Parts: sequence; structure tokens; C-alpha cells
Amino acid sequence: MDYKQFLTEERLNKFISVLNNRQETFTVVFENIIDPHNLSACLRSCESTGIYKINLVYDGSQPFPKLSTSSSSSATKWIETTKYTSIGECYKKLKDENFKIYSTALNKNSKSIYEVDFTEKVAVVLGNEHSGCSSDAINLADENIIIPQIGMIQSLNISVACAIIVYEMFRQRLNKGMFDNRNISEEEFNRLLNKWTERQVL
Repeated sequence: MDYKQFLTEERLNKFISVLNNRQETFTVVFENIIDPHNLSACLRSCESTGIYKINLVYDGSQPFPKLSTSSSSSATKWIETTKYTSIGECYKKLKDENFKIYSTALNKNSKSIYEVDFTEKVAVVLGNEHSGCSSDAINLADENIIIPQIGMIQSLNISVACAIIVYEMFRQRLNKGMFDNRNISEEEFNRLLNKWTERQVL
């Protein structure tokens, strides 16, 4: 059934506009995030900057979080999510899809996020609130990145770090005109439009 006929023109146009700006070539991996409120805040930043899909890696040390889809501010309704039980499984999938993987890690070889070209096909990995990215996530990544800081405390809340990184991606892609043309396939555009429309109506 075509549920689009039941939407107002304004709502349908909003769905189309948002989907036209979805960026299929940038994704974020969240590894063993502990606090579901932190994760929800991260997803809101991802959704607001046009990220099409995120990846959740939970290896058993933390349970998969329960994220509400009922709230009007919940990003889980508007962003695709793929779950993995190991970082190796996640990385294999991303590399098969030709993503370059950057883990966030504070070490001497880490690049500043302002030195990274986020207009390429990129996946950024964020670790949990206590220990950051796992050693596997760091060692198996193509490169490591940091957010430059000049204060005494060399760490940020994960939701803040996520927001800074995805908005740097947004800035770079906006400046390059990457939101001027649809970034997802016609097939995926139609699938998501139907999914969103059906959920809105039913």
C-alpha cells in the first residue's frame, strides 16, 4: 500500500528533503557504549548531520542497549543501525564496502580530525566512556585520530566527541557541495521513504 497519500504535503516534502541529504559514505561505529543516554545523544548528532547508518559493536562485556523509538526526539527512528558482536566482524564488513576506518585513540601517531578528509568514504570508531576504543579497534583501524585539546583534562564525554567529529564531517561535505546531490541509491531512497511513511501513518 502507498501510504504517502495519507501524509500532508509538508511532511512528505520533509521526508524527501532529509533523505536527499543522507550521506551513505560516512558512518560511525560505537563500541561497547555503557550509558544509553550517551548513545542516544550521539545518534541525535549523527542524524542531524545526515548520517545514514551507524554501527553498534557489543562483544558481551556490555549488553546491547535498549533505545527508545517512541520519543519524537529519538534518532533511532530515522537512522539505520547494524549490530555486531565483535570489532573484527564490523571492520570486515566496512572494509568489504571500501570504508577507510579511523579509530579515536590518543597516541603519538594519531592525526588531528582537522587533518582528515571526511569527504572520502570514512568510518569513525568511538569507544566506551571508561576505556575508549579496544586495542583491536585501534590496531585494526587504518589510522587513529584525535580531537585536539589544550586543557589539563585530555578527554571529552563521548557524546561531545561524537558531535565534534560528525560536525567536522558535515562542514567539509557542505563546503564541497556534497549535499547538493543525493548520496544514497534510488532503491534505498524509496525503501526508506516507504518505511518512514508507513511508520508515520500506522
